[in-house]
Amino acid sequence: MTKTLSDLLQRDLAENPVITGVTADSRKVGPGTLFAALPGTKVDGASFAPGAIAAGAAAVLGPVGMETFSVPTVKVEDPRRAYALASAAFWGRQPPVCIAVTGTNGKTSVAGFCRQIFARLGHKAASMGTLGVVVSGPGVADQQLTPPGLTTPDAADVAEMMARLAADGVTHLAVEASSHGVDQRRLDGVTLSAAGFTNFTQDHLDYHGSMEAYREAKLRLFDTLLPRGATAVLNSDSEAFGVFAASAVTSGQSVFSVGDDGQGLKLVSRALAPHGQILTVEAAGQTYTIDLPLAGGFQASNVLIAAGLCIATGEDTAAVLKALESLEGAAGRLQRVGRGARGGEAYVDYAHTPDGLETVLDALRPHTTGKLIVVFGAGGDRDRGKRPLMGEIAARLADVAIVTDDNPRSEDPATIRAAILEAALGATEIGDRRAAIRAAAAQMAEGDVLVVAGKGHEQGQLVAGVNHPFDDVTETLAALEAADV
Repeated sequence: MTKTLSDLLQRDLAENPVITGVTADSRKVGPGTLFAALPGTKVDGASFAPGAIAAGAAAVLGPVGMETFSVPTVKVEDPRRAYALASAAFWGRQPPVCIAVTGTNGKTSVAGFCRQIFARLGHKAASMGTLGVVVSGPGVADQQLTPPGLTTPDAADVAEMMARLAADGVTHLAVEASSHGVDQRRLDGVTLSAAGFTNFTQDHLDYHGSMEAYREAKLRLFDTLLPRGATAVLNSDSEAFGVFAASAVTSGQSVFSVGDDGQGLKLVSRALAPHGQILTVEAAGQTYTIDLPLAGGFQASNVLIAAGLCIATGEDTAAVLKALESLEGAAGRLQRVGRGARGGEAYVDYAHTPDGLETVLDALRPHTTGKLIVVFGAGGDRDRGKRPLMGEIAARLADVAIVTDDNPRSEDPATIRAAILEAALGATEIGDRRAAIRAAAAQMAEGDVLVVAGKGHEQGQLVAGVNHPFDDVTETLAALEAADV
């Protein structure tokens, strides 16, 4: 596969070499590659350009002000966007229907639900995000193409994967749009049919610096990436709904709102059931009853956003809502692990933000007739402001709160726990995460609910720069078994 540099960048160039690949990783450069020298927060990509040229790079793309190199050097105002568009142009193909979802919490669940709904309706579909790339089709087992990783991959990786999926017959793709990914232009090469918004609460301030900048990054999905005439599917129950709706309308999109106040899909009622919940939903003057096999009010919100995105791409409303009854939850998202030796139920959830923790505890409280027990921590080298907020929420909403280590990364774990404990009155501190989970499981009795929060699907624990194997689901199951001894 080859294309000329001018074809990729959509501009006339004095020198127009043939390009054999596009990358921002100098280690992936080969003869004929277009190397994107992207400015970074810690390292300037231009410093790798000489090595890339030595490895065979045919051209360098970078920011205005960058030096000129010995190969054709193209300087642009927004090199990350130019890189994404060049990557998409190089790989050429993508599934005909692509949708994206953003929000502080729920992106992984919504993307996975969309994939499942599309497959249930007869399409070969994929989801791309935190849990990797997964493909589903009617009547076949799910296929995991890539392992869990970045919520939104590098722009060239996105373009290459979309081309691979399209070549394999995937017609529908749901992508998680993280604030980092949108801000860094990783999805700028994706042609979107619809986009969704779940919620907006504090997170990632270590990267964005302020809630305003964080919100602007998410709004960019609608004011820049979603085409005019497309549909924005928005959670009407979010406090930020008005801001996102205004952005969508101003950008020429139609708004399809869902939730208690939804005009597209209105949640009329929600009743708890042993296996999940029964939803009553109004859509286009019709009333539907949905037997949803998932617990939690936030999952009801997530499935309605997913349903709205599928409807926005042309799927039949009744068929989409019926498909919700066969959904399976995403790994590590309010995942039921098992029953305690003396009764009670144990769950694992990815909640690692104040809002996420509050949401999961609120969701499980109605299912608790005894004690609600939570094991949680906070990540190191991340937004420090979250720590006391999470401590206060756990102390207020749980009957038993155990503060432990999450991913300390380069920080002192005891310092992180101390910041949480300042606001977690009455909480217990057990630094060792395995010991904390076992201590919680040992307390379980009939009617109790245990949730191990923070890491969800993750398979390791980052401590002092070392990734130690650790799986909350495996450890919780082992804790339940140990409590039976």
